[in-house]
Amino acid sequence: MSEQSVAAGRPSHDPLTPVLSDTWDADRSWTLQAYRDHGGYAGLRAALAQEPADVVATVKASGLRGRGGAGFPTGMKWGFLPPPDGGPRYLVVNADESEPGTCKDIPLMMASPQALIEGVAITSYAIGCHHAFIYVRGEVLHVYRRLLRAVEEAYAAGLLGKDVQGSGFDLEVTVHAGAGAYICGEETALLDSLEGLRGQPRLKPPFPAVAGLYARPTVVNNVESIASVPSIVARGADWFTSMGTERSAGYGLFSLSGHVTRPGQYEAPLGTTLRELLDLAGGMRGGKALKFWTPGGSSTPIFTDAHLDTPLDYESVAKAGSMLGTRALQIFDETTCVVRAVSRWTDFYAHESCGKCTPCREGTYWMKQVLARIEGGQGTEADLDLLLDTCDNILGRAFCALGDGATSPVTSSIELFRAEYEAHITGGGCPFDPAAAALFDYTSRPSSRVLTAGVH
Repeated sequence: MSEQSVAAGRPSHDPLTPVLSDTWDADRSWTLQAYRDHGGYAGLRAALAQEPADVVATVKASGLRGRGGAGFPTGMKWGFLPPPDGGPRYLVVNADESEPGTCKDIPLMMASPQALIEGVAITSYAIGCHHAFIYVRGEVLHVYRRLLRAVEEAYAAGLLGKDVQGSGFDLEVTVHAGAGAYICGEETALLDSLEGLRGQPRLKPPFPAVAGLYARPTVVNNVESIASVPSIVARGADWFTSMGTERSAGYGLFSLSGHVTRPGQYEAPLGTTLRELLDLAGGMRGGKALKFWTPGGSSTPIFTDAHLDTPLDYESVAKAGSMLGTRALQIFDETTCVVRAVSRWTDFYAHESCGKCTPCREGTYWMKQVLARIEGGQGTEADLDLLLDTCDNILGRAFCALGDGATSPVTSSIELFRAEYEAHITGGGCPFDPAAAALFDYTSRPSSRVLTAGVH
């Protein structure tokens, strides 16, 4: 799609706004040459011609909010750094994507790693950083290798290293592979891991902006947040704010997975609805009815078909009782047992708890036991109250957001589907056939199935 059509806004019948994903279908899109052929590094050239403070002001004016889940204004976060004191300051990109259902950063880094690297260079210049780190989830070895190669290309082209593009600005970039811990998606646990320590959240304050990596001022941003910066600097804040809503500006990657006809990444303005995205994705698989879905991954309260027209922006989703999070839209149809789904998510959180605080360590463990008991038909009515009481003892009392997130699917599912929980208790087990809810037919050996990488 042309830049002009993006800037003018998309017509109502086609809500897609491919910007980050615009080059994903290009030949060898991950190479520096392909990225430059599509206008890549225009943002870096524009940034280096300005004062760093002007770049920060542009990002602030754009209203870009963190795309990693919390939605905190990106430019404001940069502005929290204390005045320069002669010592180093760092940029750390959180690429430890591990929330169940979240799958936007990995395809972005696979298809267009140079967009992230250009964003790293612009952000580093804006905040006065001369050494940036990209912390990648260790299991995604293919992404790690692709980023390493992309960084090599950028160094060879003079886009990183000493005297970037003759500007006098120096920047080193280190790509670091983590060891695969969900807790390292929490920014302070990530910093400890990056320093070689066990990944556990730090007590705040001090916040990373004051004492982050190596106890120095540090900005920690999500992959999509940083990759959005080049287009903002190249095209202007007004272009960015022409999309989205007043308080949730711009576009974002919406990851549709589960019981949909065409799962994949759909890049659209914030404020689009699941109904619109489902139309683009070919509707529910097999024409079945939508039962429940997550607006932002498994750690956000679930929605039902009553929320099909809820605008997917930070304010509207919060008003409806959930969180936009990472826009990981996991879609479940009428064949799915909500108790089974919530039980599996809770297994994950119990396994991934770092164990630092009692509410999360013990609470997730006991929720896992109770949910397994209910699903297996051995639960009692008192178990539902026990689950809610356990959630109350975790929520707001855990050391970081992992504990809070683990309670979200439990409390919201009991609120919305209490009768289904009770049916497991009174009926002596699950009334649903797990095979009917499976995404694939495993009775035969299907040919390999490739999910849509991007839809334009």
